[in-house]
Amino acid sequence: MPEFTVFKGAQDGVPKKSTTKKPDQLVGDEVYVRVTASGVCGTDLHYLTSDMVLGHEGVGVVEAVGPNTKYLKKGDRVGWGYETDSCGHCSECVRGDETFCPERAMYGSAHPDQGSFATGGVWREAFLHPIPDGITDENAAPLQCGGATVYTALYDAKPNEVVGIMGVGGLGHLAIQFARKMGCRVVVLSGTDGKRDQALELGAHKFLAMKGANPEELEKSLAGWQMSRLLVTTSAQPAWDTLLSLLAPKARIYPLSVASGNLVIPYMPLILKGIAVQGSLVATRTVHREMLAFAAAHGVRPVTQTFPMTEEGIKEALDRLDRGRIQYRAVLVPQ
Repeated sequence: MPEFTVFKGAQDGVPKKSTTKKPDQLVGDEVYVRVTASGVCGTDLHYLTSDMVLGHEGVGVVEAVGPNTKYLKKGDRVGWGYETDSCGHCSECVRGDETFCPERAMYGSAHPDQGSFATGGVWREAFLHPIPDGITDENAAPLQCGGATVYTALYDAKPNEVVGIMGVGGLGHLAIQFARKMGCRVVVLSGTDGKRDQALELGAHKFLAMKGANPEELEKSLAGWQMSRLLVTTSAQPAWDTLLSLLAPKARIYPLSVASGNLVIPYMPLILKGIAVQGSLVATRTVHREMLAFAAAHGVRPVTQTFPMTEEGIKEALDRLDRGRIQYRAVLVPQ
């Protein structure tokens, strides 16, 4: 019987240990996965007070498969992310945009009895992603959401395209690596010079400290390097008046962090340059698997800190994440 330990949110905001039981027999293409690592994502902070199992950056080993599974077998390593099911029949699903399926199953709104903060879980084979050889479980876990999120905004980038990445954090440090390995020219924007060396080591070609900077000097420093794509990985809104002047005509802006309130951007620079603001949800399965293959082939790896998957370890990881004290992704490892 698939029975496993889970860690749930609670009213006091402190994760609690619990147990989830599934039916004796797996049905359809269900797969029972033993969790070997789980990433800790900023989105998990939003559900700390909800009565649901936390976590959506799961990696594990297949322990059992249902009668209709076709490709996975016991012992295979797999991962899963923010979306774990869809109808498979609507227009969105048929054209490969299942993330917009009206019946999609997303973290926070579906399957509250299981997540990646657990010792196991039962998921559909169709939404499990094989982990390539060469990527450890601990490195693969943050790729299931953080890596997939930034790759979704980059997968159609062209070599030599100038890509701007705002923020060097859990998302930003992965975006820098992906963009550099794709052959893009990478410009990193941050508040201060504090992360300049780290950004350059990760693959940035140029680094701009934005706080208090003179707009004209910024434009001069990017002569011939106007950004045609900008990934905003910070929750705080940037100074758009300054930032838009650094973008190329018809540039695209991808706001990737989740924040409350409205996105407020000046009208005229947007119109005069034909700039687009592109909403970006989570990766489709096609993009997710392409991302894993690319990361394996090109050595894209998250910078991680590990914590035990216990009530105390989860609380510490989430507390440090909330205070901005993680460099750059926290990973939980079952004890």
